[in-house]
Amino acid sequence: MYHHRSDDHPHHYAAGEPLFRVAGGTVSPAALRGCVAIGPERTLDQDPRFVFRVLVDIASKALSPAINDPTTAVQALDQIQHLLVFLGRRHLDECRVRDRQGNLRLVYATPDWADFVMLAVSEVRQFGAGSLQVNRRLQAMLEHLLEVLPADRRPPLREELALLGSAVERTYRDEEDRRRAKVADYQGVGASES
Repeated sequence: MYHHRSDDHPHHYAAGEPLFRVAGGTVSPAALRGCVAIGPERTLDQDPRFVFRVLVDIASKALSPAINDPTTAVQALDQIQHLLVFLGRRHLDECRVRDRQGNLRLVYATPDWADFVMLAVSEVRQFGAGSLQVNRRLQAMLEHLLEVLPADRRPPLREELALLGSAVERTYRDEEDRRRAKVADYQGVGASES
């Protein structure tokens, strides 16, 4: 069985650092080298988390005190929502490869659904805590995902929704601001409630 180093992000390896551990059996070094992509940067093809990372970075920068542009953060959340809907409807990799006889041959690290949700939401929630617009858009996104995705995808979404509610309670002193921050709004701009 082969085991790739497990971690939640790609590595930058130093010369001589191990990439694989082989336990039992043999495999040619050339076969293992054929499984490794080397490059100066991550790509979307190699790491699906990278597109989330880029969008979260855009939202986070927009929410920085120097820029203070919550509308750009909301636009990034629009794209994040589309990606989460797409991803949430797919079967994610189970990090294991078996041979024809059913024997486990390879174990490797890959993010699960909860990892994607946390990456997509946590930092934006934290940096956007003081923005009614961002809170409302996050609320709308999480509620929408809870509606359209299968039941097995809901626990991390509910967790993020609870964390969003806690952040709103801590951030806003005025009851009316807390109420407004908890109203789901796809644009985040405070559409009238019905």
